[in-house]
Amino acid sequence: MKTFGLVGKKIDYSFSRTYFTDKFKEEDLNCVYKNFDIHSIDEFDAIFKSSNEISGLNVTIPYKEAVLPFLDALDADAQSIGAVNTIKIQNGKRIGYNTDHYGFVKSLKPYLNSKHKSALILGTGGASKAIAFALNTLNIPFSFVSRTPDSENCFGYDELNSEIIAAHQIIINCTPLGTHPKIELYPPIPYKSISKNHFLYDLIYNPSQTQFLNFGLKANATAVNGLRMLELQAERSWEIWDS
Repeated sequence: MKTFGLVGKKIDYSFSRTYFTDKFKEEDLNCVYKNFDIHSIDEFDAIFKSSNEISGLNVTIPYKEAVLPFLDALDADAQSIGAVNTIKIQNGKRIGYNTDHYGFVKSLKPYLNSKHKSALILGTGGASKAIAFALNTLNIPFSFVSRTPDSENCFGYDELNSEIIAAHQIIINCTPLGTHPKIELYPPIPYKSISKNHFLYDLIYNPSQTQFLNFGLKANATAVNGLRMLELQAERSWEIWDS
């Protein structure tokens, strides 16, 4: 039996385990999907000792960047992004891929219109790197927002004002703020400046409607969660593992 799984921290809520368990059952595949909940990336190698026949892994917060030194190779997109969410085990080698950008682009495109000319990416972690890569492929200019801005293309949250919000019609939450169980949290941006021309995209899927999205809906903006992106990136992961 082939073993697949998710590597992360505090991942009992995981979408991936349920998704792939259902997939394996429906398609009558002799595979199992497990959660590998580790407290530190230093425990990563031990996963392969505790569970035989691992054929592939997904990687989630907070290890999408930290896992890189534990891999033998990266595909071109993962190399460019600097973060991995999918690992294929082939001939004993661990090869890193990134399917987040694929899922994001495919799920974003149906909502884009001529008013969506520029984006703000909230957060600067591994997920945000995949989103930046995806926006580049779509030729959509963007800026990051961080608690600790460290580049010219990065605003601090305290710098955000109505002019900046108006100039960035797509706002993407790549932070964990608002994830279950701390659903009362949200990124500290000036929501009063959100208009009906804005598109708010939250990579969080649990809850399905975060406070971040609620603020957008109150302003009659388009507001979408990350569930479809997750489904698409999961299917792309399976294509990689099964190839």
